[in-house]
Amino acid sequence: MDAVLSWRRGLAGRLEEATGARGIRRARWVAAFADGRAQLPGESVSRLHLHTLGFAAPELQVPIDGPDGSRYLVDFGLADVRSFGEFDGKTKYLDEAMRSGRSLDQVLLAEKQREDWIRGRTQWRFARWGAEHIRTPAALAARLAAFNISPP
Repeated sequence: MDAVLSWRRGLAGRLEEATGARGIRRARWVAAFADGRAQLPGESVSRLHLHTLGFAAPELQVPIDGPDGSRYLVDFGLADVRSFGEFDGKTKYLDEAMRSGRSLDQVLLAEKQREDWIRGRTQWRFARWGAEHIRTPAALAARLAAFNISPP
C-alpha cells in the first residue's frame, strides 16, 4: 500500500506542476479514477463503462466467504443494484498453464459452483461479460440488461 500511496503522491505533484497544460483536467480525473486492483485491462474498461452508464462506483475484488472457510473474490460489487459482475477473459479457460493441471471441464464446473454459492449466499444477481461486451458502454449496458441489471 505504501508503494501505491507514494505513486499517487508523485503523480499528484506532477499534475499540480502542469496547471494550465492542455488536457490537465482530464489527466487529473483519470488519476483520481485509476485503481490498481483491476487484474486485467478489461476490468478497467468495464469500470469506466459502468461509470459512464451511471452505476455507483463499484467495489472491486469483493471478498465473499465460501464453503469450508474458503474465500472468493468477485471483480465488481454493484451495491446500488445488488449485483455482482465479472469480466472474464478466455485465457483462464483455454490456457493450460492458468488451469493449473485441471481440465477445462473441471475449471468450468468449479466456476459454476463458485457462482452458484455466491448467488445463493448473497441473493444478489451475477453477470459475466467478456471483451466483446465492453467495446462500448452501450454494449455493456445491453449485456447487463440481459441479466436484469441496469443503473438505478
